[in-house]
Amino acid sequence: MAQNYRHTLFDDAVKAEQERHGSRASYVKMDAGADGTPDTLTAREIAFIEERDSFYMASVNAEGWPYMQHRGGPAGFLKHIAGNRIGFADFRGNKQYISTANLKGNDRVSLFLMDYPNKERLKLVGHAVSIELADDPAAVTALMPEGYRATPERAFFIDAIGWEWNCSQHITPRFTEAEISAAVRPMAAEINQLRAEIAALRSMPHQPAPPPDLP
Repeated sequence: MAQNYRHTLFDDAVKAEQERHGSRASYVKMDAGADGTPDTLTAREIAFIEERDSFYMASVNAEGWPYMQHRGGPAGFLKHIAGNRIGFADFRGNKQYISTANLKGNDRVSLFLMDYPNKERLKLVGHAVSIELADDPAAVTALMPEGYRATPERAFFIDAIGWEWNCSQHITPRFTEAEISAAVRPMAAEINQLRAEIAALRSMPHQPAPPPDLP
């Protein structure tokens, strides 16, 4: 059971709000025995992580402002490396380097992963480090998706300390072009078959109708 996510984020102020709104008792029971030991990524979390084609990562700058960054690529570009470590190649973009700079002062990050078609979401918190391509080319290129046309600049490695699944309330299902194409493919095949049958019927020589039977 994932407990360290809540153990990490439920500080005294959060607990006070929970107490005020009547939810604290249920969380006390849920998190009994939590001692700060990292939540272990199980096969379910690992599979979910490696099926994603995008996610959001938040970091914090020196003045305490949060920064949320979207990262995308082919499904599986966010990889499970070992244990609680995950990582991804950071492709060349708009060259703002906000996340990269933030991590130099505070290595804490939060990841938000969505599966819109199935209305599932996974939250992760952990410690991150970035490694430049020039400093360790092998480590960075090892995270590049095979055949993907993008230029890596660095790699991010994240050691998760906590994770939590959220409920599916208020998630609007959304589908990628590939998912929609797969869903309509059988219907498109049937339409093409019907069109071919109609074309074949139209190409047949016209046969006059038989005369009616006379009394």
